[in-house]
Amino acid sequence: MGKEQIKVLHIDTEQSWRGGQQQEVYLFEGMLKLGYDTCMVCQPDSAMEEYCQENKLPYKSISFAHEFDYKSGKALAKFANSYGASILHLHTGHSVSWGLWAKLFSHKLKLVATRRVDFSIKKNPMSVLKYNTKLLDSLICISETIKQVLIQDGIPAGKLKVIHSGIDINRFTQTIVPVDFRQAWGIPQDAILVGTIAAFVGHKDYPNFIKAASIVISQYPNVWFMAVSEGELFEEMKLYAKELNVYDKIIFTGFQQDVGEFLKAFDIFVLASKKEGLGTSVLDAMSVGLPIIGTQAGGIPEMINNRINGLLVPVSDSTALSNAIIELANNPELRVSLAKNALQSVKAFDINITITQNIELYREISGE
Repeated sequence: MGKEQIKVLHIDTEQSWRGGQQQEVYLFEGMLKLGYDTCMVCQPDSAMEEYCQENKLPYKSISFAHEFDYKSGKALAKFANSYGASILHLHTGHSVSWGLWAKLFSHKLKLVATRRVDFSIKKNPMSVLKYNTKLLDSLICISETIKQVLIQDGIPAGKLKVIHSGIDINRFTQTIVPVDFRQAWGIPQDAILVGTIAAFVGHKDYPNFIKAASIVISQYPNVWFMAVSEGELFEEMKLYAKELNVYDKIIFTGFQQDVGEFLKAFDIFVLASKKEGLGTSVLDAMSVGLPIIGTQAGGIPEMINNRINGLLVPVSDSTALSNAIIELANNPELRVSLAKNALQSVKAFDINITITQNIELYREISGE
């Protein structure tokens, strides 16, 4: 079965842009460059539609309202048949429902879903139903941790395939930090800058990050912090920083288009999550040669080898996190050593490996 016989539609239901959308685009664009006939299906007026338009990528916008929107499923099946698609790759939780409806209208379609979070599905009957159905041909887990969670939830191991998320390890090679970066953000030139890039949502555990920052700042006022992103808890976390009297030392940037400038401006990178499928912001930080501190959540230990290419601390332990930050702030030699090893270890997460493994899976479920 050649490239011309594997036609994949990538299905995204989100209006916003987060790490999952970046992963979809890496795979989508990678397949196009390799000569595969593939297309993105997304919501009208979504960030994904805007991205496809700006980059002149093949896409189709179809509205999908909710889990029981069978009419959109019928519309998706109709488009898949007209396009000649053999596989739907369902990249989000809602897209799994959408794809299942489509398969009811077009039984020949093969369905591949990607699970990016390490939450148990047992608490949601709808999730149990849609992930444990024979209509779903394969379920990609972006970390071994997610696979084990799903096995415990009763999903057959034979349906699960671990394919780590990958990154373009050269994405920020040409990125240059503006000479006035620190001045623009009000950061002293001689300060140690500790940064994170994570959406302001519950599982990223910003209270842990901010509490740890307050402990560090109380002892080392020359350490500054920066949180790059947006999300539903953005204003609440700013208030929390004010309550701890550290708002003037933690910079909340909001959404930033070019995160590479921020990564390259950091001295230390932290991901303080209490739940994490994998955490590709860690990989991005590795790719620019940053010393990293991560929690022992989800797939993070699959990227960080403690005290070799980063430091690992217990989940939701602000004291341990602050101690790790202080250790790196006081030890430039350790920072250099961890960063050097990170640059080497990130090569195992090159996006080209991820693309190849996805294509191999498509061929497998197509019966090649």
